[in-house]
Amino acid sequence: MPWRTTPKIDSEWKKNVALEILNNLSESRLARSICNHFCERLKKSHSQFSAALRNLEELHSGRLQRNEELKLRVRKTVAPKIARCALESKSLMDIVAFGMPQLKGEIGRGQFGIVYSCDAWGAYSPCAVKTVVPPDDRHWNDLAMEFFYTSIPDHERVVQIKGSVIDHNYGGGHSPAVLLIMERLQQDLFHALKMGLDIFTRLQIGLDVVEGIRFLHSQGLIHRDIKLKNVLLDARNKAKITDLGFCKPEAMISGSIVGTPIHMAPELFTGHYDSSVDVYAFGILLWYLCAGDIKMPYIFEQCQTKDRLFNSVVRGARPERLPQFSDDSWRLMSECWATDPKKRPFLGEVEPRLKAIMEFYRSNPPLGGNLIESKRLHHRRPGITEPIFYSELLKGAL
Repeated sequence: MPWRTTPKIDSEWKKNVALEILNNLSESRLARSICNHFCERLKKSHSQFSAALRNLEELHSGRLQRNEELKLRVRKTVAPKIARCALESKSLMDIVAFGMPQLKGEIGRGQFGIVYSCDAWGAYSPCAVKTVVPPDDRHWNDLAMEFFYTSIPDHERVVQIKGSVIDHNYGGGHSPAVLLIMERLQQDLFHALKMGLDIFTRLQIGLDVVEGIRFLHSQGLIHRDIKLKNVLLDARNKAKITDLGFCKPEAMISGSIVGTPIHMAPELFTGHYDSSVDVYAFGILLWYLCAGDIKMPYIFEQCQTKDRLFNSVVRGARPERLPQFSDDSWRLMSECWATDPKKRPFLGEVEPRLKAIMEFYRSNPPLGGNLIESKRLHHRRPGITEPIFYSELLKGAL
């Protein structure tokens, strides 16, 4: 203060001040001071870091939006155009090299085309020819993408497209048809079950289907429509997966809802799903294989419309357990069609479990024999959720 005498700063004064400071030092005060200093520095650093993140987000948000728009454009515009160009060029090469396939009788009909038999085309005999008439550019693009995605390495459990031809004279030249040439097999699983297969053959077919699905997944593809009519059998009842029209890479799925209602996983109806939907569909397929015929599950049979069927699946409706199911087979199919995709087993786990079920049936043959099991009759009435077997019919089957 002005009225106080200014101290004389000499060595004695400095010594006294230093002694006073040392005498006033405290560990707690020193720690508190250091902590406060750290907190202030951390707050300042955090504020600077948050500001830097905001600047970075503002800088790249526009770029991310542009990337999403570009990705959508590639998926919906660029990729189909390239695939269509590949289809048209491959078709031109095939028709120059092998000519137009000679169509015989109709052997099948699907949602998007008719399948005809063909005695020979190029180096392939016999063949099946799928004819598709795309009505507009969108269907052309879808067909081109199907052709592109099915141009994968050959695999013994997947039906391969051997070639393609565009018939510009079809329908008087107004509606060109695309002819996809494939190998021809004996029959599909739907008709094979209708005719009757023993339990060991059916389970072996299940193993073949698992092997085919695993191969598609290894190529980054999801089939999305695994069902009885999309499994073809050769003369030795070895199975191959066909109809890859809904097959898409997991990275290119854009929320589309496709498939056959009974075999569709609940998350398919939301448009957000992954390859586990094929595991769900296989669980339903396994129910048919273990049941031994083509009769629909009772709970699905009661649904009169697709909407009611969709709603019942989303609410958790699943096929009933039949008397001939072993505990292991019922447990496996139930896990495959679990509502939560994360609870479904990997296909690598399904394969050894199917083999174990086959060994169980070898040690414990089904009562009455395999023929009877494939000739069972469902007796449906309100309140009955499992088929009733008639002894007279069983005796007749013998």
